[in-house]
Amino acid sequence: MKYLLLVCWDTESMNGQTEPDPGETRDEEPFAWVEDLRARGIWLTGDQLAPPRRARSVRVRDGKAIITDGPFVETKESVGGFDLLECDSLDEAVEIAATHELAQIGTIEVRPLWGN
Repeated sequence: MKYLLLVCWDTESMNGQTEPDPGETRDEEPFAWVEDLRARGIWLTGDQLAPPRRARSVRVRDGKAIITDGPFVETKESVGGFDLLECDSLDEAVEIAATHELAQIGTIEVRPLWGN
């Protein structure tokens, strides 16, 4: 079964990050956690999200789109990235989430996917 890890940490820290230049390619150093899970065939994909200040929330009410800046709710932590795993159980996904480096300073929310 597939599990989505929502990686959350301090919104203020995320908003303080500088944006990469549009044409710039990032030289990413290997992330040991990802490399281990990739080698075991568990990690499917993942990425860091742009900071909450770059987000837009969209709601449709009475047929009219309402767009607001940033995340829908004000919180101290925001979703800053995700990882998609293929695990045998929710317990296994939770155990893996506990080893994520950002679990030490933020929150890793684990959810099973119900998609096709």
